[in-house]
Formats: sequence, C-alpha cells, structure tokens
Amino acid sequence: MLGASIGRGAMTIINAMVRGLAAAGVHPNILTAIGVSINVGCAVLFGIGEFFWAGIVLIVANLFDMLDGNVARLTGNVTKFGSFLDSSLDRLSDMVVFLGIMIFYAGNSPQHSLLNVFLAGVGMIASVMVSYTTARSEGLGVKANVGFLQRPERVVLFIIGALSTWDWNSNNFFFNRMPQVLWVLAVGSVWTLVHRMYFIWTEFRKLETA
Repeated sequence: MLGASIGRGAMTIINAMVRGLAAAGVHPNILTAIGVSINVGCAVLFGIGEFFWAGIVLIVANLFDMLDGNVARLTGNVTKFGSFLDSSLDRLSDMVVFLGIMIFYAGNSPQHSLLNVFLAGVGMIASVMVSYTTARSEGLGVKANVGFLQRPERVVLFIIGALSTWDWNSNNFFFNRMPQVLWVLAVGSVWTLVHRMYFIWTEFRKLETA
C-alpha cells in the first residue's frame, strides 16, 4: 500500500512536469542532452569520492531520462533520430558513471582497490555489450529484451551503492556498500549478456528452421 502510494505520488509529479515542459515548448532532445550532462557531473562526483552526492545527482539525471520520452509523446515529437539519440546517450551515461567509479578506486586514496577497478570495468564492458547485442539482434529481426540486469536495475544499484557511502570511516554494515554493488553489477551484467546471447541464438535457429 505504501509503495503503491509513493509510486502514484511520484507519477503525479512527473506527469505535471511533463505537461509543464510540453507547454513551455522544450524539445525532448534538449532534455536528453541535459540528462547526459548531469550524468557526466555524477561521474565527476564519483571520481572525487563524493559518492553520496553522486547518488543524489544520479536520481536527478534519471528523472530527465524519464521526462524526454514522455514529453516527446505528449508533443508529437517522436522521431527516429530522437530514439537513436536517447539510446546512444544512455550508453554514454552508463559508461561515464562506471568510469568515474574506476577513477576513484584507481586513485591514491585509502579506498584504493584494483579489484573494484576490475569489477567496474567488467560491469561497464558487459552492460554495453548487453545493449549492443539487443540493438544488433533487433536489426536482424529478433527482439531480445531478456535478462534480469538491464539499465533500470543498474541505475537502482548505483544509487543504492552511492547513497550508502557517506562516511568512509564507519563500520556500520549498511554503510559503504559500493564494492558489493560492483560485484552484483559485474556478475549480473555478464550473466545477462550470456543469457541474452543464448536467447538470440535459439531465436535465430527457430527462424532458420522455419
């Protein structure tokens, strides 16, 4: 009940923002560009170790990610280029956030960890490949949106890891969970990639048999 009420309240606010932006004549591609710019700022905050504030900024960035498509539909500005731009910049947003985390853990700080750099790198590569395999298979006639760790789930995990990290010296179990999040992102993204490629293989076999 509480979760549903929060969801309805959030959608009411988002819909009001969409109507306001549409009435103001803001082009959805502008919102897409603003979203990716905010994600770059989020990556900078990760890079300098301000994980908590990076999580807050990441929430704002993904609000814009929800707004652009809704504004496009409401104003009738749904275009193929807009869809291409949105999906392309989503990939860029994913990569810069991973890059910011990698820079922080590679730096000369008490939290320096080559393992975390490696996990973030694996997560970045696998997440991009998940998106690429989907786009490539759809171009060949197979839709493959399968797998449990897709972009919305990755964003939620980033936010959880970031918002838990605001006191580096705390021994509280619930603080500083980004290393655990990186494990989930790395393993989950690789698993999703393997699952998706297997699914695409089976679908192509069905098409070839038919």
